[in-house]
Formats: sequence, structure tokens, C-alpha cells
Amino acid sequence: MTNTFISAIKSKAEDSFAITFAPLSLEDVYAKANDPANGAVVVMSGMVRNQTDGEPVVALEYQAYEPMALQVFYQIAADIRSLWPDVNRVVIYHRIGRLSVGEISVLVAVGCPHRSEAFAACGYAIDTLKHNAPIWKKEHWADGSSSWVSIGACEQSEAGC
Repeated sequence: MTNTFISAIKSKAEDSFAITFAPLSLEDVYAKANDPANGAVVVMSGMVRNQTDGEPVVALEYQAYEPMALQVFYQIAADIRSLWPDVNRVVIYHRIGRLSVGEISVLVAVGCPHRSEAFAACGYAIDTLKHNAPIWKKEHWADGSSSWVSIGACEQSEAGC
């Protein structure tokens, strides 16, 4: 028996999704979410911070199961369009590899005619991504040690990663 997706979700041509080793650009993601019909583009930028629970962090390392993670991104966009039908564009980009403090690890952008829907949809996208996408991060500590953390686990802790 082989494991396959029963119904692969296809993305809309106007949406954009990526998992990449390359640095992420706020300008590029904003431009991909922009549309003449938009009254708002909301962008969420997640960055590597210098500490977790007061312990100094020097870097994060991300890994992803890319085919499944992209399917999660497609599902998020489909869900957004079901919940907020006026949304014009959904953009979700996530970095993998080793990132230093201050580098952008994830960008989510939603373009929509109205700001309230754009904010709600963007919040839904990042929360759902962190909970459902098979993406893991390894925290590299100042003392030279490191530990893996599932992003989904962050939503269940008070730290909120």
C-alpha cells in the first residue's frame, strides 16, 4: 500500500507559495500579494529572535517535508477563500536551513479589498501553518548546545515560539 494524497489541492495562479533556502524579501512578497482590487495587504514577518524563555539563542535551523508542507499552504489558501471569499491573493514563504538572529524565517501576506478580512486571514494563515505544516526548527544556544522543536508544539506552549 502506498501513501498518496487522495485529492491534491491546487493553488490559484494568483497565489504564491515557497519553501526555500534563499533569504526572504518583504518587498517581493508584498508585490506578489498586491492587486489593484486590494484595499489592504497585510504581511506577517516571523524572524529569528535572540532568546527563547530567557535563554540566549544564536541561530535557528529549519527543516521541512516540502511536498506535504506545500499541500498545507495550498489548504490554508483554500480555507481562507472559503472563510473570506473577497481575498485576492495569498502568499506564504518559509525558509529552511540555518538562519541567524534577525533573519526572516517566514512571510505570510494576504491581499484583500478590506483590512479587517486581510488581518483575519493573515492571522489564520500563520496560526494554521505553525500548527499543521511539517516544519521543524532546531534552536542553537549560546552555550553550544542545540535542541529540535516542532513549530506545532509552539502553539501549545506558553512560549508561543
